[in-house]
Amino acid sequence: MRLAARVEGVGTLGPGIGDWDDAREVLRGARPFVPTPTVLPAPELLPPAERRRCGRNVRLAIAAGLQAAGRSGRAAHEFATVFTSSNGDGDNLHAICESLATDDRLISPTRFHNSVHNAPAGYWGIATRAMKTADSLCAFDGSFGAGLLEALVRLAAAPSEAVLVIAYDVPYPEPIHAARPLPDAFGAALALASGDDGAGTAIMVELVDEAPATLADAGLEALRRGNPAARSLPMLALLASGSAGRVVIEYLPGLSLAVEARP
Repeated sequence: MRLAARVEGVGTLGPGIGDWDDAREVLRGARPFVPTPTVLPAPELLPPAERRRCGRNVRLAIAAGLQAAGRSGRAAHEFATVFTSSNGDGDNLHAICESLATDDRLISPTRFHNSVHNAPAGYWGIATRAMKTADSLCAFDGSFGAGLLEALVRLAAAPSEAVLVIAYDVPYPEPIHAARPLPDAFGAALALASGDDGAGTAIMVELVDEAPATLADAGLEALRRGNPAARSLPMLALLASGSAGRVVIEYLPGLSLAVEARP
């Protein structure tokens, strides 16, 4: 079965990549990839109290999502959303584990409500006043592929909707980082809609048993392999090229997603 959509907008944030304009230049080879540390902007749409409480994963997800929504020409609250991450809030997990290792084992209410995997979806709703359906997924290194597939199925079931898929992963602190090392934070978002008669790039996606694509640039390939959200990079490179083409991205063991693009 093949699933179709139009990519109306893209958002990216990662090492040496501040937005989709940066990403397009790097992925096209117009400038070299220089992996300076990712800068996560403050989520200005959140009220001050929530802005102080949210973690790096929330800041990353909101920043990437707002980029994609803004480039689509739609208001952020118009989208149903699919949030997908292999890690969630690693900083908060680390702090909770530290608390549980003490004698009193007290966990603050803020830590508790930020510990759930759908916290970024909740903060997104507060920031954008979105009332549409929001899903939160996790599929280890295949989390981007799982999120993309979920968004496409939602579009197939409700063609009049627009869906925003947001993939994000931030590094764990030590000692978890040693067991699950991520070099830096990376986020990618796609604003998707149905039909092929509007603005944007038309895509067709299907399950295949082919090996995922790799990237010729050693630095970008290291990022792709090092951060699950960056498994999106081959697809983003295809979109950045502005040309028709096909690329295979990672999903689950033994399964990949083939993405065909038609500008």
